[in-house]
Amino acid sequence: MNRELKLVVNNSSKVRENKFFFEKKELKTILNLYAKMVSRGTWKDYGLHISSKKVSFSVFKNSAENAVYNISKNFKPSNKNLRYLITDNRNRIIKNSYNLEVLLSNIDWKKI
Repeated sequence: MNRELKLVVNNSSKVRENKFFFEKKELKTILNLYAKMVSRGTWKDYGLHISSKKVSFSVFKNSAENAVYNISKNFKPSNKNLRYLITDNRNRIIKNSYNLEVLLSNIDWKKI
């Protein structure tokens, strides 16, 4: 089965198809955090995992290791607070929220 994945740059249209990715504003928020952490020398690499249930931005301290954190967006969460998640390398939930900006701004990355 061959699926085409597309990076959606302008996704502000009112008619939405089944697009399984971060919206432009969400991706910008995540990449701003990533750039900040790279400049501090904390994060080194990232990866994306895309499925029909969720999309994840994985953060690596070294590209040869497993992801340290995953910032995920659930497309069909069981409750609204599980819309956005930060999980560790064992897929345990560190923090969750209904709002990505709130989630990323209320976490102390040095302590986790």
